[in-house]
Amino acid sequence: MKSYIYLLFSIFILSSCSSDDNSFEPQNEEDILNYIEEKNLNASKTASGLYYIIKNEGTGQRPTENSVVNIDYAGYYLDGGLIFKGNSAILDLSTIIEGLKEGIQLFKEGGEGTLIIPSELAYGTAGNSNASIPGGAVLVFDIKLTIADYVSQNETAILKYINDNNITNAIKSDSGLYYVINKEGTGEQPTNTSNVTVAYKGYFLDDTIFDQSSSDGVSFNLNQVISGWSEGITYFKEGGEGTLLIPFNLGYGINGFGSIPGGEVLIFDVSLLKVN
Repeated sequence: MKSYIYLLFSIFILSSCSSDDNSFEPQNEEDILNYIEEKNLNASKTASGLYYIIKNEGTGQRPTENSVVNIDYAGYYLDGGLIFKGNSAILDLSTIIEGLKEGIQLFKEGGEGTLIIPSELAYGTAGNSNASIPGGAVLVFDIKLTIADYVSQNETAILKYINDNNITNAIKSDSGLYYVINKEGTGEQPTNTSNVTVAYKGYFLDDTIFDQSSSDGVSFNLNQVISGWSEGITYFKEGGEGTLLIPFNLGYGINGFGSIPGGEVLIFDVSLLKVN
C-alpha cells in the first residue's frame, strides 16, 4: 500500500509544470502573514522564506536533505481547500519541492507541525497542472514525521528478523546487504555481470511469499537485476545455497514493483544452480 501512496503523492510534489488556471491571483508574503494572523499561529520564518510551526519537535533522529522518510500529511491552500491527504507516504527528500525538503528537516522523528510554503519554494509561477495547482499558490502542509531514516529502519527490521529466527551466520556487506551462506558450493563463482541460473523463493519479513521459481531455476544476467541480487549471488559458487536479506535501496526502492510495496525489505532463499 505504501508504494501506491508514494506514487500518488509524488505526482503532486516532484517536478513543476504549467497550470491551466489563469484566474488564480498569485499569492505573496502578505497573504501568508494575513493567514498566520487570522489563524493566530506562532510561526517562525527561515532565511529562505519558509514559515513553519513546530507543534512537537519529536525526540528521534533528524533527517538530512538526502534522507528517505515516512510522513503522514495533508496539503491545502491558504483558503483551506484540501489538495491531498494521506498516511505513510515514503519520500526521498532529494527529489521533492524545496519547501518540503527544508521543512521536514526541522523535525525529529515523531515530530509534527505545519509548513507554509511560498510559491517560490513550491511550484513558482508555473504551477503544477498534474495536481491542478495554479502558479503563484502558497501551499500549507500539516505533517507528522513517522520515520526519519528509512535505511536505518530497514536495517533495524533486518536485524530483528535475524535475531527472531536465530540466524547466527548472517554477514553484512559494505552496501548494507545481509547474506547467509548455508552452502558455499564448489563450482565457478560468478561476477556481477555473469549469466546465471538460480532457483529461489522471495518473501517479506512476515514470511509472506511474493515470488518463487521452479526447482529448475531461472536464467538471467546479474547486471540486469536488482542490486541486492547483482551483489548477493556473487558470494556463492556454483552449487551454493543461502539467503539474501535485501534492504529497499538495494531492491525496488521507494516505488516498489508490481505486488511489492515501496520501502520493503526482501528476503530470498537462493540456490546457484549454474554459471552459464
